[in-house]
Amino acid sequence: MSSTETLLVELGTEELPPRSLKTLGLAFRDGIVAGLGQRQLEHGEVEWFASPRRLAVLVHDVTLQAPDRQQEVQGPPADKARDESGAWTPAALGFARKQGLEPEALSIVDTPKGPRLCVQNTIRGASARDCLNDLIHDSIRDLPIAKRMRWGASRVEFVRPVHWVVAMLGTDWNHGEILGLPTGNITRGHRFHSAGDITLKRPEDYPGLLAEARVIASFEERRAMIREQVEVEASALQATAVIDPDLLDEVTGLVEWPVALTGNFEERFLAVPAEALVSSMKEHQKYFHLVDGEGRLLPHFITISNIESKDPIQVIRGNERVIRPRLSDAAFFFETDKKRSLHSRIDGLRNIVFQQQLGTVYDKSRRVSALAGRLAEMLGTDVAAAERAGLLCKADLGTEMVLEFADMQGIAGAYYARHDGEPDGVADAMEQQYWPRFAGDRLPEGLTAAAVGLADRLDTLVGIFGIGQPPTGSRDPFALRRASLAVLRILVEKSLDLDLRDCLARAVAGYASGTLAAGTADQVLDYMLERFRAWFEEESIPVEVFRAVSANSPSRPLDIQRRVYAVHAFSQLPEASALAAANKRVGNILDKLDPDFDFGPVDRQRLADPAEQALAERMADLAQISSGHLQRGAYTEALSSLATLQAPVDAFFDQVMVNTEDDALRRNRLNLLYALRQLFLEVADISQLVVGR
Repeated sequence: MSSTETLLVELGTEELPPRSLKTLGLAFRDGIVAGLGQRQLEHGEVEWFASPRRLAVLVHDVTLQAPDRQQEVQGPPADKARDESGAWTPAALGFARKQGLEPEALSIVDTPKGPRLCVQNTIRGASARDCLNDLIHDSIRDLPIAKRMRWGASRVEFVRPVHWVVAMLGTDWNHGEILGLPTGNITRGHRFHSAGDITLKRPEDYPGLLAEARVIASFEERRAMIREQVEVEASALQATAVIDPDLLDEVTGLVEWPVALTGNFEERFLAVPAEALVSSMKEHQKYFHLVDGEGRLLPHFITISNIESKDPIQVIRGNERVIRPRLSDAAFFFETDKKRSLHSRIDGLRNIVFQQQLGTVYDKSRRVSALAGRLAEMLGTDVAAAERAGLLCKADLGTEMVLEFADMQGIAGAYYARHDGEPDGVADAMEQQYWPRFAGDRLPEGLTAAAVGLADRLDTLVGIFGIGQPPTGSRDPFALRRASLAVLRILVEKSLDLDLRDCLARAVAGYASGTLAAGTADQVLDYMLERFRAWFEEESIPVEVFRAVSANSPSRPLDIQRRVYAVHAFSQLPEASALAAANKRVGNILDKLDPDFDFGPVDRQRLADPAEQALAERMADLAQISSGHLQRGAYTEALSSLATLQAPVDAFFDQVMVNTEDDALRRNRLNLLYALRQLFLEVADISQLVVGR
C-alpha cells in the first residue's frame, strides 16, 4: 500500500469575480498547503488552478499518515511526590489521575527547576483521509472574500453559488460534505464546448481531461496563452499590443478557452484623445489596444473570446458594433466640451463641493492658484503660469468627458487647455498635477506642474487635518497617505529643496481665519515625516538612523534624505559604536545640568590635562573642515571627518574627570563637551544610534 497519494480539491461554481480570481486561487492553494503543514503531512509539488467556474489545488505525494510524536507532560517536583512515610502525596496522586495512570507509572525528568514527575505521551499523527474534510473547510473559511452570498434555501455561504465539489485522495473521493454538497470525482468542462460530466479516475488526470473539454484550468497557463495570442494578432498588423498586467489578469479571469480576435474601429475616432478611447476599450469592453512604432493609437483592438466560433467574423463584428457607440459618445463629449473654454467653466465649480466644511472646488482652485504661485516663486519658475494652471486645474471636472470617463481628469484638461491656446506650461500642468497617481508612477516633468501638484496636495492635507479628520487605520477617504508620499517624492526625487514647514504654513494661510484648528501645520508636518520614516524603513535603513536626524527637527525633505543616508553610512564605520556611546554619555552629563546653565566658549588656557588638550585641538581642526562640508550639504564627508575623533574622545573619558571640585575647570570641561556635542548635532544626534549589532 502506498504511503503517499495525490490530492485534488476542486470547487465548481458559477462565474467567479474576474478581478479577484487570481487572489482567490492563490489563497485557496495557500490554505490547503498550510492545512497540510499544520498537521505535519508532508507533500511534493503543488499546482493551483483558477478559471471562471472553478478553484482547484493539486498536491502531489501527500503523506497519508503523519508521524507520531512524543509529548512530555511535567508534574509536581519529585521531592514533593512522597511524604515522610514514603506514601504518595496528594499532588502526585492528582497528577497521575489526570494522566490516567497509576503513580508507579510516572517517571522523573531533570529540568532547570530540578527533578519533576513526568509522563511521556504518544500523540498519534494525523491521518490525511480523516482530516481532509476539516482541512478543506478551514481553507474555504479563510479565503479573502469581502462579501459572501447564499443561494436557494441553503445557509451555506460562498462568493458564488457552488454546484460541485471534487475531493480526491488517490482514488478515494468520499470525504463527506463541503459547502452542503457531497464530495465526488466528477467535474465539468467548458459551459458551451463540453457536454456532460467528466469522471476523474486519478487526480493527476485533472488538467489533461479539462483541456480535452476546452478548459485551460491553470490561471498562469491561460494568462500566458492570452499574451501570446494577443502578440501574434498584433504582429499580423505590424503593430504593438499594449498589454496592461491588470487587464491581462482580469481577462484571464473571464475565459476558460481563450481565443484572440482582432477588430477595427473607424479612423475618425482617432481625433478623440487617445486616453479616452483606451479607457473605453479597457474598462468597458476589456479590449487590448494597439499602437504603432511611434506609440500612436491605431484603429484596431484585440478581444479575447471564451468560445472557438465556427464563424469568428460574426464575433468580431459583434464586438465592433458594441464598441462603436462608446467611441461615438467619447467623440461627442470631446467636440461638445471644446465649444467652451476652461476659463468659462471655473464659475461652475461653485456647484461642486470639495468638502462641506472647506467649501467648493471653486474655493479650492483659488487657494491652489495662490499657493502654486508662491511655490513657483520659491522654485524660481514662472509665477504667472503656475497661478494660471492652479486656477484652471480643476476646471475639467465639469466637462462631459470627465463626467463619463473619471480617469480622464487632468488629461482632458490638458487637451482643452491646448485647444484654448493656453501656454504649454499651463497645459502640461493640467495633466501632470496628478502625477504620481500611484507608487512608482512618474513625477511632474516641469516646475510649473510640480508647483501645482504640490499646492493641490498641501491644500488638501492641511484642510482635512485642520477640520479634525486625519486618516485612521482603516479610513483614508481623501487619500492623504498617498498625497503625503507624492509630496515627499516630488521634493526629494526632483531635488527641490523646499522647507515643508514653510510650505504648510503658507497652505494654512490660504484658508479663512478660524477654518482650521490651531497647530494644523505642525500636525501635518509630523504626519508626513512619519511617512518619510516608513519610506526609509522600506530601504532597510534602521529607524534609529531617522530618529538621529529627526532630533534636530529638520523640515526640508531633500536635506533630511541626505542626512539620513550620511548617518546610515556613518553607522557602518568601525568608529561609530564608540562615538555613539560617547555622545550618549555626553548627553547624559549635560542633561543633568541646571536648565539655566550658561555654556560658553572653551578657554584653551584652562585645559590642564593632555587628553583634553588633544581633544580640543582636534575639535578645532575638524570644526573648520566640517563647516566646509556642511555648507555644501556634504554630510557623509562631514561625519567621516568627525569619525577621527574616536581616539581623542576615548582618551578624554579614560583620563579626565569632568566633575572635578575646581568649578572653573569643571565649567571649562563641560563647555568642551557641549562643543563636541554641537559638532555632531550639525548633522544628527548620533547618540540615538544603535550600532555594532
